[in-house]
Amino acid sequence: MTIAIHRLIDDAKCFEMVRELRWPDGVCCPHCESHHVIKNGHDTTELCRQRYRCGDCDRCFDDLTHTVFAGHHQPLRMWMLCSYLMGLNLSNQQIAAELNLSATQAQQMTMQLRQGIADRQQPISLEGEVECDEVYVVAGHKGHPEAVKKRDVKVGVGV
Repeated sequence: MTIAIHRLIDDAKCFEMVRELRWPDGVCCPHCESHHVIKNGHDTTELCRQRYRCGDCDRCFDDLTHTVFAGHHQPLRMWMLCSYLMGLNLSNQQIAAELNLSATQAQQMTMQLRQGIADRQQPISLEGEVECDEVYVVAGHKGHPEAVKKRDVKVGVGV
């Protein structure tokens, strides 16, 4: 007997978690960062997905606007489960099997999630004294074939 784990997760709790993590100080507009935001109904396909209207720039957005979850057909609970299974270090093939997805779908989702994490990373800046171990110094001309070309040598015939 198999358990469809993706059916056990509550959509409303997933959206609530996104809101809490995304806007710990209250909802703000992803376009102008204003906090003058009013609720503007719900999404027609995902009823737990809140829509908003900004009072300053008058633009509409929802819980997922400008996130890695935006613009995809998988429900938010599938993305949450996928990220959880990635945290357990499961392979894409295992994730696909657990979530009843094709291998291609699982690959696309994990790539999107990893890219979203990478995009949010602050650039690393080294300061002060920096040490490096195990330096590899290239010796030779590997990668520079013109430097190792044999010269044309004329062979003379001796009498």
